[in-house]
Amino acid sequence: MAEPSGLFYPNLMSRIYMQALEEVMGKNGINALLNLSKLQHLIDNYPAANLNREFDFADFGALGQGIFDMYGPRGGRGLALRAGRAAFSEGLSKFGATAGAADLAFKVLPGATKLKVGLKAMAETFTKFSDQESTVEDPGGDFFIYTIHKCPVCWGRKSDKPLCYGAAGILQEGLRWVSGGKDYRVEETDCTACGQEFCKFNVFKEPVS
Repeated sequence: MAEPSGLFYPNLMSRIYMQALEEVMGKNGINALLNLSKLQHLIDNYPAANLNREFDFADFGALGQGIFDMYGPRGGRGLALRAGRAAFSEGLSKFGATAGAADLAFKVLPGATKLKVGLKAMAETFTKFSDQESTVEDPGGDFFIYTIHKCPVCWGRKSDKPLCYGAAGILQEGLRWVSGGKDYRVEETDCTACGQEFCKFNVFKEPVS
């Protein structure tokens, strides 16, 4: 297990993610995951529903590694994506509302503009409420670049392939929410676990047909 990072998610974000994992895996599954991840103290004791920054990135990374250890790379990928999507739909969307993405003025924006504004709202939300600094760039091509400068999903992990599927799932469901139900392709190109400086995602501007 990785050393404590000194970087934190708010308890509520971590609680929402763990509740999403429980929804996807079942009660026995999440308990087995917490045991495997050496986070037994969280069994029946999820983080409090407050915004205190107290859930260490190292523990979040341990959850991600535990999913891969339990289900293997292929199964772990699918489960982490599902959990990320469930985490957004079950609660993280409320954070989006605080960033203005639920305003009527936002809802009537053109699709591409809505996507850009929504992505920036998600990045600003994570940057504001947690130690996960996130930014969005538009290089002018087919996709936006969403960058996580300090990524909890892969904290303390090593891989030869990008593995931040939980983050990709959150982005996918967030884009579905801001677009009114459309699906967008999200591909991680750079990953700290692979030795790169930041975790970067290409978010394609056209919805999946």
